[in-house]
Amino acid sequence: MLSGGCAPIPVTDIKGVGTALALKLQRLGIESIQDLLLHLPLRYQDRTRILPIGSLRPGDEGVIEGQIAASDIVQGRRRALLCRLQDGTGTLSLRFFHFSAAQKNNLASGARVRCFGEVRPGPSGLEIVHPEYKVLKATGSVDVEERLTPVYPLTEGLTQGRIRSLAAQALEWLDRGIVEDLIPDTLRSQWKLPELARSIRYLHQPPVDADLDGLLAGTHPAQRRLAFEELLAHHLSLLQIRHSVREQGAPALKATGSLSVPFIAQLPFELTGAQLRVAREVARDLNMPHPMLRLVQGDVGSGKTVVAALAALQALENGAQAAVMAPTEILAEQHFNNFSQWLEPLGISVAWLAGKVKGKQRSRELERIANGEAQLVVGTHALFQDEVRFSNLAVVVIDEQHRFGVHQRLSLREKGRNGEQTPHQLIMTATPIPRTLTMSAYADLDCSIIDELPPGRTPVNTVVIADSRRDQVVDRVRKACGEGRQAYWVCTLIEESEALQCQAAEVTAESLREALPELRIGLVHGRLKAAEKAQIMAAFKSAELDLLVATTVIEVGVDVPNASLMIIENPERLGLAQLHQLRGRVGRGSVESFCVLMYHAPLSQQGRERLAVMRESTDGFRIAEKDLELRGPGEVLGTRQTGMMQFRIADLQRDADLLPRVKRAAADIEHSPSLTQALISRWLGQGADYAHV
Repeated sequence: MLSGGCAPIPVTDIKGVGTALALKLQRLGIESIQDLLLHLPLRYQDRTRILPIGSLRPGDEGVIEGQIAASDIVQGRRRALLCRLQDGTGTLSLRFFHFSAAQKNNLASGARVRCFGEVRPGPSGLEIVHPEYKVLKATGSVDVEERLTPVYPLTEGLTQGRIRSLAAQALEWLDRGIVEDLIPDTLRSQWKLPELARSIRYLHQPPVDADLDGLLAGTHPAQRRLAFEELLAHHLSLLQIRHSVREQGAPALKATGSLSVPFIAQLPFELTGAQLRVAREVARDLNMPHPMLRLVQGDVGSGKTVVAALAALQALENGAQAAVMAPTEILAEQHFNNFSQWLEPLGISVAWLAGKVKGKQRSRELERIANGEAQLVVGTHALFQDEVRFSNLAVVVIDEQHRFGVHQRLSLREKGRNGEQTPHQLIMTATPIPRTLTMSAYADLDCSIIDELPPGRTPVNTVVIADSRRDQVVDRVRKACGEGRQAYWVCTLIEESEALQCQAAEVTAESLREALPELRIGLVHGRLKAAEKAQIMAAFKSAELDLLVATTVIEVGVDVPNASLMIIENPERLGLAQLHQLRGRVGRGSVESFCVLMYHAPLSQQGRERLAVMRESTDGFRIAEKDLELRGPGEVLGTRQTGMMQFRIADLQRDADLLPRVKRAAADIEHSPSLTQALISRWLGQGADYAHV
């Protein structure tokens, strides 16, 4: 039920909804009358007036009425019943491929018929295929609809007629006053929001003069009213996570400088102003007696790892442990090598835990982690496993947060519970997240941005070229490697199958070996064993290979300063954020670097737009905004992160301007636990459970 604190009324309370129909509705996410009221139409049909046949054009949809002049069964490629309908202004054919003898008799010459459908060109002029129709009696008139007719999302076995009837019954419950307007009157008046019940009724039964363009665009005030409340419920649910974590308390870690000062002194480079600013923000959070929840965004190569190291050292200065988690073994191993190289000279013991660490070595690492001998632990999602026990975990660093879901992030938190205390969390991403998504998907986190690249990093020149000029691209690789530099060649396939992707990479590597026999060429793809993959990556890093052919497994975190050329085949098949990540693998040294986007013609309009953005900009945030505009939040964030992002009505791109208001409204409402819970239950239902992980 839509009223705040009461239990929802099951959809089976509606007349005619038995077990079989309830199961079909469940496939649409409809289990209660509340769900049915919030199951809004996709679009609307205008059946409020009868159109003259002579005024119709192909693509028009509407109600027509006339007399059948002829009715025949015709034999074309398929047998069909063809009726010629005329109204004095013109003639139109009604074509039925599936029909009964009774239908043929009803639609005989001379019958008066009213029908509805979409007009399209046919073999003998305009026609409607399988119209909805009603044979009219000779006397009396039939009223047209008084409101626009809703067209709802459907599932197999459910018709528009059936769901319209159910929605009409649900609206009768609305008349009984079951809807409680949960947004306080003061806020509704401040933001000029219409009443909830009135908005719901309007959207199911718009009047004849409704703004159809606004409804189709999702910008009608009634839709915005519901979008506002849905965004507010999501925002409040994330704030609940934040508060539940904050209430648990965390060790206050004082920055003594005993490890961080010698660490910074031994680095072979100076920290940028942005790195120092973000490091100070992190250090301030760690000094608090409640858990840090901070997201650090920084473009590829901006130096997030050093900030992570400083956070870990602050834990170690206080005699506690830190953990660093990465989504892939390649990236986790790179972190392990970096941290070992940086911290072991300071007398710090670093442990390594991933799927490939097995047997005695694994037992030994688990023992070192449990007894506190391992001060810093680097690993993959293997750190989540039950057998992993920490002695005194105080700081958790999670790299590439969008690869992990909220559940996983919160389950790692459990690892550090020491009585009532929870570890601090630092979340890092090299995928710039548009501001709209940061405000909605990451409302439980404070955000810092490293918006400055280290000196000596050169912007990457991006070239867009058709694959018909492949030979020129191969020559470019030959020239770059001949001058002592290294190159990547990335293969992408539209198929999801990893096997096919690997096969494509193998074929590409073989053809490049034939074309470039003088080069040392390596191949990395997802089906290689982790040890093989690591071995090839290490060979490339130490310049034992000139050219690395790979699938998108190299997207994140591989650092080879001598690589100055990146070829990406079929870039139109990847998201902009992923292309930006791949491009970030080059330009990591002082040599001028190039990224060649080798597309397969013809490109769609969207494909051209996307590649133009890559050519014109190296600003990760601008690219991320464009990615969101073109692909939507689900794809930009990745499905694992977006379990909570499945909006029924709101659209983050379209409704982005509502987010600042939503944030302010949440600040007013979150002090009322019953109201907060009622809003979350209404919109997220069981989906809000993650807030209590």
